[in-house]
Amino acid sequence: MAAASNNNKGTVIIEGEEITISNPQKLLWPELGITKIIYLEKLLKLAPYLLEYCRDRYLTTIRFPNGYADKSFYQKNAPEPTPHFVKTAVLEGIQYVHLDSVPTLLWLGNLACLEFHPSFHRIGEQLPEEWLIDIDPTLDPEPRIMEAAEIIGEALDRMQIRSVPKTSGATGVQIYVPIERGYTFEQLRKIGFFVANYCVQKHPKLFTIERLKKDRGTLIYIDYLQHWYGKTLSAPYTPRARKDATVSAPLHWEEVARRCDPREFTLLTMESRLAEQGDLIKQVPPQKLDQVLAFIESAKS
Repeated sequence: MAAASNNNKGTVIIEGEEITISNPQKLLWPELGITKIIYLEKLLKLAPYLLEYCRDRYLTTIRFPNGYADKSFYQKNAPEPTPHFVKTAVLEGIQYVHLDSVPTLLWLGNLACLEFHPSFHRIGEQLPEEWLIDIDPTLDPEPRIMEAAEIIGEALDRMQIRSVPKTSGATGVQIYVPIERGYTFEQLRKIGFFVANYCVQKHPKLFTIERLKKDRGTLIYIDYLQHWYGKTLSAPYTPRARKDATVSAPLHWEEVARRCDPREFTLLTMESRLAEQGDLIKQVPPQKLDQVLAFIESAKS
């Protein structure tokens, strides 16, 4: 990424759009020497993958003006002034950024948006685009997190549902299920509850579905409720504001089996990983869930 700059400001031209970069040498991850301009270069490499999961969604970002370890705030409404190339979309009175282009991504990166959290549904639609189960540990770090992911993955496998584990980039793991179009949030929540309840019964010393963190002890929370209309979760390939500059990374189940460390997947390592392996989510076809839903309904009666 070529940039004309002085110490406090620079400009880059991406896809014909000029973007001003303020304080390009500001350290966003001081321990790793990642400045804002390095961060933008890494975003540029992540862009083809990150945009895939943010395009046509309502986007919430988390901004860290003085680096990952300093004060932060959630940004739902599009920041002003908004450049002409930035599209927005309104949901429930909030004017969200529509992250559909590299110039928009770099504009957000310049504002020190270090995390990207899209909605589960597309702009103007009611139905979910995919299904996720969020595995949320109480401990940080949680040495059992990959064991927990593997157990849930095996439960889905027995239900003939193929899934992709992904690190959240923070402490947790999410189980990502590409789905055929047409299922509702209510239907997916029924399956989520079924899976979560089954895992809690089988492994009561590992899992809980207790919402209140203070009442979980050291148990790992299976959050099947987060997947809902208007809610968000960390996008595949989003950076996270953590000491190691981690990135939310889709995994092979073999990596889960060997208990890989989520801190392996960072802004400094993802470029080569993606070049070698591509997008692991795209390698799993959309799943049909009719049989599972029919089974759950029949089990009730």
